[in-house]
Amino acid sequence: MKYRFAAITAAVLLCALPALAQEKLPPLKTGVDGTFAPHAFPKLGGGTQGFNIDLFTEVAKRMKREIIIDSVSFSTLIPGMQSGRYDFVAAPVTATKERAENMLFTAGYMWTAFQFGIKKGSAPLKGWEDLKGKAVAVNKGTPYETLSKKKGEEIGFEVQAYDNQPDAVQAVLSGRAYATLVGNTSTLYIASQNPMFVADLELTDTRAHWPAAVPKDNPKLRAQLQDAIDCMKKDGSLVALSEKWFKRTPPPDALERVITPGYGVPGLPGYDPTPHDLHCG
Repeated sequence: MKYRFAAITAAVLLCALPALAQEKLPPLKTGVDGTFAPHAFPKLGGGTQGFNIDLFTEVAKRMKREIIIDSVSFSTLIPGMQSGRYDFVAAPVTATKERAENMLFTAGYMWTAFQFGIKKGSAPLKGWEDLKGKAVAVNKGTPYETLSKKKGEEIGFEVQAYDNQPDAVQAVLSGRAYATLVGNTSTLYIASQNPMFVADLELTDTRAHWPAAVPKDNPKLRAQLQDAIDCMKKDGSLVALSEKWFKRTPPPDALERVITPGYGVPGLPGYDPTPHDLHCG
């Protein structure tokens, strides 16, 4: 009887093993700056919408994980990840050498770059020199103000600094300034919302990767996130998301299309150039 009971118990345990092996992993925990349209911003009726919300919801789905995305101040995101509150950062984070020394990055899912916006009907800009004798409106205290003031002194144009980006855009629309300088995704989004505002010259020499940021001690999660992102590049769904939110088709060299080798941002600390096969389910 004792042996029979032991055999039955063993059989029950063996049957349970597949179920235990398939037990769901806990949800991924992450956060975004919920005021940065069109990447993440409030939606009517509550909640947060945007490009990055859609992107990482789909990434988690491909990883067979649920995801919890907090909407918080950007300044709390990286410390939150470093303290263990978040598994990774889903908000756009510009990949720099200084940051790469303290965290891991996936490859970029989009280029960030400085871009001018002008009033519809104005002559397109071909370079900084076209601004000579004109005025550029910028958001006060940003890298766009710093670069514009440097170029303004060299070339000879006025820089108007405003307390927020909407005021800088209004200066262009009212004719007080010829152009505004801001990030490319913001310029594209503003243009999609206002038919009198046009996204103009992108300064490609300011390009940098926008990747997901991951704790330095978790290369496995970095690889899983990047594989899902790369599969979205491969099947075109990342391009489709970009078209949805920015109302333009990414060019051939866009990071929504280009799968870079290895894991991480080439040329930065933490980059792993080891070749790997991409398996997309």
